[in-house]
Amino acid sequence: MRDGLLSLAQLRERVEAAEIDTVLVAMTDMQGRLQGKRCAARYFLDEVVSHATEACGYLLAVDVDMATVDGYAMSSWDTGYGDCVLRPDLSTLRVTPWWPGTALVLCDVEQTVPQGRPVTVSPRQILRAQLDRLAERGLRALVGTELEFLLFEDTYEAAGDAGYRGLTPANRYNVDYSLLGTGRVEPLLRRIRNEMDGAGMYVESAKGECNLGQHEITFRYAEAMATCDNHSIYKTGAKQIAAQDGRSLTFMAKYDEREGNSCHIHLSFRTESGAPVFAGDDENGWSETMRHFVAGQADCLREFTYLFAPNINSYKRFQPGSFAPTAVAWGRDNRTCALRVVGEGPGLRVENRVPGGDVNPYLAVAAVIAAGLHGIDRRLPLEPEFRGNAYRSERPRVPHTLREAAELFGESRVAQAAFGADVVAHYRNAARVEIDAFDAAVTDWERARGFERL
Repeated sequence: MRDGLLSLAQLRERVEAAEIDTVLVAMTDMQGRLQGKRCAARYFLDEVVSHATEACGYLLAVDVDMATVDGYAMSSWDTGYGDCVLRPDLSTLRVTPWWPGTALVLCDVEQTVPQGRPVTVSPRQILRAQLDRLAERGLRALVGTELEFLLFEDTYEAAGDAGYRGLTPANRYNVDYSLLGTGRVEPLLRRIRNEMDGAGMYVESAKGECNLGQHEITFRYAEAMATCDNHSIYKTGAKQIAAQDGRSLTFMAKYDEREGNSCHIHLSFRTESGAPVFAGDDENGWSETMRHFVAGQADCLREFTYLFAPNINSYKRFQPGSFAPTAVAWGRDNRTCALRVVGEGPGLRVENRVPGGDVNPYLAVAAVIAAGLHGIDRRLPLEPEFRGNAYRSERPRVPHTLREAAELFGESRVAQAAFGADVVAHYRNAARVEIDAFDAAVTDWERARGFERL
């Protein structure tokens, strides 16, 4: 067990020693955010461990502003907005160094009636269902996610008061790989790295990126569920650490007209014993499974884009020459393609470059696995590798809007078969809610263009 992760016995010892007094009991919502409660540590040990706890089911049926919206079967005014059960997964129990005396545990979401039945539309359950499909084939998935963020000198409160305009970036020029530029904000980056390590994560590195104040902190690959759990905890913790330092950071996909925040997802399969599955003896060093897996990614990418890009803003990233993909193509170490194959031998893996920093990792990883199984089960043939600049290619395009992506997802037979009709309907409704909200909004762009001149 890595330092920072806790067994139940270790938690009891620390509570008895008055080192821990609070346990954050959290679930992951549709937006990939942690929601839950702060429980007194003794109450958590005495009651929550054995009996779980409850939360309003609307946590999986609201928009990003926590507004109640219609169209969800699981939770609505018609159903009375009843509770769901938060069942702690004790394998996720850990300390949170950025909060003194505090531990955190992630939960699976269950129905209250009948008791114990998983809520199928919960992001963690959606991923677990795909991992179960893998396990039936004697396979498991190793995953790494690469999250970028923009760091500002302004507090979150000051940024909000300014309408999120005119903020001061932590770096004033492109600091991609710059040790000088990243040194300007190293005290904060170091604190994030060290405190994530203290929460049981294996930190690899931090580096500057292209946009002003843009940085990336990466973590070692792990089992798919653990990676997604760590991803959500890191996003929450990094924001809280920045706020404690009097700064703010954002993972939104596209903050301004410069480079957006990406979240490239790396994935490979292993057997239950840990043997690599993708490496083989063809001319590329690939296995037949690898070829079908990549073919499945390409075949499903347009229909699954909604799970990689879930917000209106997500689609602003997809611009030519931006290092965000526009073409559905695969290539070896080609950053202009949506699917980039990297590594060799045991390190051979596929990088999906479509997701942005706003992605829900559980949904995105579930989509990558489902697409791969679609290709493997149907033995789909692999199209030739794309070489050159995919931005200028005639390949099919990544959906350009949330509306287009949601329609493709909602009509996808592959999605229905892989995730179930209830999941597709639930998230199709989430997209509708977001589109309706945007369609009703009047933007600064419209005011600037039309207030006087039209």
